[in-house]
Order: sequence, then C-alpha cells, then structure tokens
Amino acid sequence: MKYPEHKPSTWQLSDAPTGAGTPQRHAFDLEERTAKFGEAIIRFCKKIPRGPDNNRLIDQLVGCSTSVGANYCEANEGVSKKDFKNTIGRCVKEAKETKFFLRMVAASEPQLADDARELYREAKELHLIFASIYRK
Repeated sequence: MKYPEHKPSTWQLSDAPTGAGTPQRHAFDLEERTAKFGEAIIRFCKKIPRGPDNNRLIDQLVGCSTSVGANYCEANEGVSKKDFKNTIGRCVKEAKETKFFLRMVAASEPQLADDARELYREAKELHLIFASIYRK
C-alpha cells in the first residue's frame, strides 16, 4: 500500500481522536502541552550549530525537555500515590534542568536568545505547575 506523502514537519502522532465531530482535548491537557513543548525544543535544537561546545548542550536539552512529558505520562499510569508523587518529582527536576540548559544555549549562541527565552518561559510555567502538583 502506498502512503500519502507528508512533509516530516507535518507528522503528528497522538492518541487523540481525529476527524469532524470528535471532542477536542482540554486546553490545559498537560500531556498534550508537554508533548508540544518537547516538539518545540527539538525544532529549536535543530537551529543550534553543531560543534564540540554545543553538542553536549543540545543532547542534554533534548533529553531533559522531552523527559518532562514522558515522566508525566508515566505518572498518570502510576500504581500508587507514592509512585505518582515520585514521578511528578522527576517532572519538576527535568523542567528545572531544561531551564538551565536553555540558559546555557542562549549564552553559547546569543543569536538564539530570543527563541530560548520563549521556551524558557514555558519551561518555567511547567516547572511551577509540576511543583504545585508535587506539593499537593
């Protein structure tokens, strides 16, 4: 079977139903929000020039930023309150680490500072959201 051609940037994998008349996910859906955040970081990292000084920053930034959403998905499947809290705690740490590496990229590549600042704001919001969930 031949699949329709798609540009790589138009691919989106999701569990959400598609098509007319299907319910939309809630605007505050953290699973979707963290996935979009991870995708935005990946696109941002493709703008960063590769080299010995930036390679580690890119790898770390992609790793910690996408871990926020992955850990949130895992937390929702937790078998106990203790497991949930532990996994949400990792979300907090990964969001904080993301902020750190965005700062380092902005220092390394000043021309990307505005893009990094925008992503930093989202990382900060996610950090605050997960910290609040963790405290409850």
